[in-house]
Amino acid sequence: MHEKEKDGVSASTFKILSAMIKTSTFWKAHFTQNLKQQRIDWSREATISSEEKSKLLYSIKAFQLGETGDGEHFLAAVRRRNDRIGEPEYVEAAKLFVKEEQKHGANLGRYLDTIGEARATADLGDWFFRHVRHFNRSLELWTITIIIVECAAQIFYQAVHDATRCELLRDICKDILIDEAHHIKFQNERLFVIFQDKGFYARAIAVTWYCLLFFATAHAVWIGHRRAFMAGGVDMKDFMRSMYYKFFKSLQFIHGKQEVESQPVLQIVRG
Repeated sequence: MHEKEKDGVSASTFKILSAMIKTSTFWKAHFTQNLKQQRIDWSREATISSEEKSKLLYSIKAFQLGETGDGEHFLAAVRRRNDRIGEPEYVEAAKLFVKEEQKHGANLGRYLDTIGEARATADLGDWFFRHVRHFNRSLELWTITIIIVECAAQIFYQAVHDATRCELLRDICKDILIDEAHHIKFQNERLFVIFQDKGFYARAIAVTWYCLLFFATAHAVWIGHRRAFMAGGVDMKDFMRSMYYKFFKSLQFIHGKQEVESQPVLQIVRG
């Protein structure tokens, strides 16, 4: 007898995938514990060179500004979903997720203060994102946007890590990369849950919008920060290839085309 399928996935595989999705209670505990980790040695001297500053500083400031948001609109979307399905632990996990992002902004800000550089108060990409977010009430759209941005952030912080000899800045990048790997997994799992409620045509329309958003975001990030990427040895071809790989792994994940644990948990930091 042939095993029944759910949207192209065997019933047993779908059951395994659903069972391996971490609970909101798990993520709440994970973020709570992870926020206590101290991976950065602030006793290190900030030794970034003038040449490194010329290539990296603009983008570090822009990413630092982007990491400082209060997550108000994202959390509002989370609470609206909770009102519909009743998942208070997910609300708490999402709040802690936002705190981790704010931690990244605080650490980058502290680094900028240490090297005597003013923090950015405005950036075109951040301005656009902060204005568009007012029109986004969908948790689904928030989730796919975060996944795409986190994928770009992984490539960015790896590039900064590889571009500098400043051990303090490298520590900060390593800490962020460790966190971002879990962030992508957290958001992938949430999108998987949301995606299961859709029928065939709704899925097709959703994936089309995901791809359009991905295409626009990937190119915007490259155009805005190509100097920093190239300083870390990442050219446009490398960046786009890495982005496509990460994005389509997420699409595979929400379609149940691979086991959950085959997703990489940690970004490998070279050197």
